[in-house]
Amino acid sequence: MRVNVIGLGYIGLPTALMLAAEGTEVVGTDINQSIVDKLNEGSVGFEEKGLQELFVKAKQNNIIFTTKYEKADIYIVAVPTPYLKKDKKVDASYVKNAVDLVLDVCGNGAIIVIESTISPGTIDKQIRPLVRNHEKVNDIHLAHAPERIIPGSMVYELEHNNRTIGADEESIGEEIKKLYRTFCKGEITVTNIRTAEMTKVVENTYRDINIAFANELAKICRTDGLDIYEIIRIANMHPRVNILSPGPGVGGHCISVDPWFLVGDYPGLANIILAARKINDSMPEYVLERISEIMDDNGIDSASRVGLYGLTYKENVDDVRESPALQILECMKRHLARGVKVYDPYIHKNIVKNQYQDYMEFLNDVDMVVVMVGHDHMIRNMELLNGKVVLDTRNVCNRIDVYKL
Repeated sequence: MRVNVIGLGYIGLPTALMLAAEGTEVVGTDINQSIVDKLNEGSVGFEEKGLQELFVKAKQNNIIFTTKYEKADIYIVAVPTPYLKKDKKVDASYVKNAVDLVLDVCGNGAIIVIESTISPGTIDKQIRPLVRNHEKVNDIHLAHAPERIIPGSMVYELEHNNRTIGADEESIGEEIKKLYRTFCKGEITVTNIRTAEMTKVVENTYRDINIAFANELAKICRTDGLDIYEIIRIANMHPRVNILSPGPGVGGHCISVDPWFLVGDYPGLANIILAARKINDSMPEYVLERISEIMDDNGIDSASRVGLYGLTYKENVDDVRESPALQILECMKRHLARGVKVYDPYIHKNIVKNQYQDYMEFLNDVDMVVVMVGHDHMIRNMELLNGKVVLDTRNVCNRIDVYKL
């Protein structure tokens, strides 16, 4: 069996490598020549635990990296699916373009598996017509197997997480299940396509709503001088309560994006979902308000003496997609506020103004540190924050004098 994985980013590359490492003949395709060149030179392009070792094992099985689409039995499409900010609907253009190019090279009977997260009904409304109207091929099978991995644990979660496969025919679902079973030790459920589409979006929306609840509680507790973290700790002792932690906002390409699909597709119905999105999107502004208050309390009169620690959207990864820190910087730019310093141990090239690559130089140039991400690097070097005013948005600092959300 030959598999062509389309899109070699955070999802496609680990999937291609995992399949190849377990003996499947794999072609990895990406339209970005630079990504393909780096992979052929031996560089995976982003930091991820276990990915380099997986890459070496996959290369031993002669995985191919190219910008071309190749003839294969199964195609796995793992390209971006952003949302359209105007109407909050999914932008399926990358998926549609990929499927179009697959149809130009595939043979009859090929299976096209969409791993990209899409809103319910996307395959029926936008992908299936492409297949139906294509003149060169017929008997093409569509399926949806939404990814369920997170940066920082990609390799482990690819192997151990449960998976869902949506297909029109059970036999096709079982064939895809057999392929994924070569590396997946979790439970693999076969269902129909629309159920699979909805399930993935619902999973991320549930977490977004839970985080929004925690963030709203944090604001409420702040007004009354209560410790939100102690309240959540005690509440979570109840066997049926599991409140997540508040934070400076929600980033990444799943939780911060997928709920908008439901808001856009079901206007007037997705009311709690919309409210949660607004709460979580408000948190960077709330953090800025806290920074301003704390600056006033401590006589810090210039943003140039404030430093943001952490540019990524979560700890111990180099993924900055939709990160709260970038949202804060954009907000400050809109308000003509300049000069805040930035440091992140995982971002090795400067992507914003006033970004430092040396931690001690960063600390020497600021009086106040805002902990945006709880990297292990920060936790290991906590004593270096002594003497600094600290706003800890992630509840990782063990000093009693730090400010919290």
